[in-house]
Amino acid sequence: MAARADEDEGIALLVADVDGTLLTPGKALTPRARIAVRRLSLAGIDFTLVSSRPPRGMADLVSALALKIPFAAFNGGALLDPDLRVIEAHRLPGAVARAMLDLLAQRGVDAWVFADGDWRLRNPAGPFVADHRRTVGFDPVTVADFADVMDRIDKIVGVSDSPPRLAAVEAEARAQFHGRATINLSRSCYLDVTNLEANKGGAVLALCAKLGLDPRRAAVIGDMMNDVSMFEVAGLAIAMGQAPDAVKAGADDVTTSNGDEGFANAVAQFILPRRPALPVAS
Repeated sequence: MAARADEDEGIALLVADVDGTLLTPGKALTPRARIAVRRLSLAGIDFTLVSSRPPRGMADLVSALALKIPFAAFNGGALLDPDLRVIEAHRLPGAVARAMLDLLAQRGVDAWVFADGDWRLRNPAGPFVADHRRTVGFDPVTVADFADVMDRIDKIVGVSDSPPRLAAVEAEARAQFHGRATINLSRSCYLDVTNLEANKGGAVLALCAKLGLDPRRAAVIGDMMNDVSMFEVAGLAIAMGQAPDAVKAGADDVTTSNGDEGFANAVAQFILPRRPALPVAS
């Protein structure tokens, strides 16, 4: 984790993961979470999101929370304005994408491909397709192969209902693509593969640069290993109560679970007490 924020200047930005953090296990945005975001604004603290989701799968939240500053999708692979205009994007090199898809096929792991704004797959009856459709709010496109978008892929997701199998594939992929891609489990059933520069830590740094903000004045909150890279660059890192121990170990503070208002509790306990100091009247 980065050095703690300067107590005199205070936290000026909170960046939150979405699934497992901002939302409940049932993918709901609670009234307390909405109020917490409003309280951040009243305290002079900017708020935004960084998620493994595609931009279309974040649009409703961006609107519901009335985000005023850019947000990040695809684990930081795309930085977008609140109107969904792409500011910058880091896509997988075609050779890496092709080799990763070959590896998933060889290991019997389904592949989802996100490219050109679509979610593409070959097996519409595969594991977690219905769950992900509910999560992102749009339908996948069934294709015979991914050849036509191989050079324009934002993210590949390896999907399996066997967490041990997917963990083994993660280890193999990290060895094979070391220095060429970012590879992390975003859930025990989802293995996310993105451009080497597409990670949540990079997204936090890019957001801070856009705002002209020292990253030490940014706080971040998340629950999975793909969130640890942002823990490493922010001034304050908060892990969710249900996060794996390895994630908690990289955080400064731990809140309650996302089933127990962990996001709202973190804002009240860890963020608002570090709000920027009010200017002294002359």
